[in-house]
Amino acid sequence: MTVLLLQMLSMFIFPQIIICAFIPYMESQRNISEFILLGLSSDQKVQIFCFIFFLFCYLAILVGNLLVFISIRCSYLFNQPMYYFLSHLSSTDIWYTSCVTPKLIGDLVQRKSISYRNYMSQILAMHFFGITEVFILTVMALDRCVAICRPLHYMIIMNRARCSLLIVSAWACGAAHSLSQFSVITRLPFCGPNEIDHYYCDIFPLLKVACTNTYVTGVLIVANSGMVALVTFVLLVGSYIIILFTLRNHSAEGRRKALSTCGSHITVVILFFGPSIFAYLRPPTTFPEDKIFALFYTIIAPMFNPLIYTLRNSEMKNALRKFWCQKTFLDERQN
Repeated sequence: MTVLLLQMLSMFIFPQIIICAFIPYMESQRNISEFILLGLSSDQKVQIFCFIFFLFCYLAILVGNLLVFISIRCSYLFNQPMYYFLSHLSSTDIWYTSCVTPKLIGDLVQRKSISYRNYMSQILAMHFFGITEVFILTVMALDRCVAICRPLHYMIIMNRARCSLLIVSAWACGAAHSLSQFSVITRLPFCGPNEIDHYYCDIFPLLKVACTNTYVTGVLIVANSGMVALVTFVLLVGSYIIILFTLRNHSAEGRRKALSTCGSHITVVILFFGPSIFAYLRPPTTFPEDKIFALFYTIIAPMFNPLIYTLRNSEMKNALRKFWCQKTFLDERQN
């Protein structure tokens, strides 16, 4: 409950507290009051299609992740470490995509402008929730590694206190990363151009309109975001190499069950990490393909996460069926 309250408060309070603390310094660094987001396309027909499509995606993200979150929290699965982490992943997906998608949908039917303060606030929130999700995915991989390699000691190693500590650590790492990125970009002066060639508040397009040489800033951003993505990805790959090595001694049925559980996580990791590494582990520049790749880790991956984890997981499907059928039965009896 404490971690859930932290998530809810951080979505609205954390970015605003940091923004307010930096306001005097931010005000002295720029002569513009807003940025213009060019979006995905200037074609009106494409914008109408995107409006309908992304509205559907956002509703699917909210409904799917809320179903998974509520079903786990209200069932016996919440006591199992894997599903405990999955419930936090679902809630983080909701906060993470809510930083971007509502603004994207709104910009498709109105002027695509955003104030300087809100632009910085979205960058702060995006990196906060994005890196938190990265670390939660890494923790989930380590959990699967312990479950397969040390099954007899699994519940002792992954007890609730240790699981909660790992989740709090993931949020702390997300906060540390976002603050470091934010402190770098608030030093940039902005005095003229204010058109950003993107559909959300990203850092690399922002560097292009700064009124100074941003080479060092770009290197620092790549070193921060890129290395976080790379190191966690290496940890993920390493954990699954250990899992595959351990499964050689398991029965065919044991291998099938273990790979089925790990397969869902691997799919999510590929959807999220692949585009993220392309976006941040490279020289600080922009490409036309950036917008398409960004869709994967801001909208597509959070939308498919609930489907991937439920359709390939019999325990999750049974929990969903049992909880919602039981709830419907009780409602009918009360009526």
